[in-house]
Amino acid sequence: MRNARAWHGLTAVVTVAALVLQLVLVVQGGRVLDEVEPPSLGLRLARLVAYFTIQSNLLVAVATTLLARDPLRDGAAFRAVRLASTVGITVTGLVHFLLLRPLLDLDGADWVADKMLHVLVPLLAVVGWFAFGPRPRIDGRAVAVAFAWPIAWLAVTLAVAGATRWVPYPFLDFREEGWGSVVVVCLGITALFAALIAGFRYADRRIAASRQADPVAAP
Repeated sequence: MRNARAWHGLTAVVTVAALVLQLVLVVQGGRVLDEVEPPSLGLRLARLVAYFTIQSNLLVAVATTLLARDPLRDGAAFRAVRLASTVGITVTGLVHFLLLRPLLDLDGADWVADKMLHVLVPLLAVVGWFAFGPRPRIDGRAVAVAFAWPIAWLAVTLAVAGATRWVPYPFLDFREEGWGSVVVVCLGITALFAALIAGFRYADRRIAASRQADPVAAP
């Protein structure tokens, strides 16, 4: 229990620090995804919240803060936030590594914020989920919420892109990439979410069952 509380607390602190650093950089006009000419402050802040990376990190911060206070926390709302945060931050790390990393040319504090949000937090969150749970915590309602969130995010993002010509990620820019490419990417991300949710649900049940059979293995 003590180790679980410490890990979740560390994850929460690192996540909040990464979010605060990125917020400060955006306020100061720092480059988000290599934006050379940042817009007005209000628009920069609105766009910051629109990034899936920021939303997934915020969910991780909420979930791990709650777990640092009570490593055995449960409840319908918590289950949904916990699953959405874990799957979302996993996708954040994978998409950054596979699609975004080659496009970025950051340095200094911008580079640090990028690595914290896209590499360090995903590693801490996923390791913490497997090592400390709590579990079982994945049910049908949590799955529905965790899957609905990215679908809604994609829909809103594409609608905003159509109205404003701005997209948070280059691979969603249908004007540059074409609708065919964007649809393929969206389907791929949706399939990735579905696979990860299924995988985490399976692991949640198997690990819970194994620890019930061997109480000494429980954290």
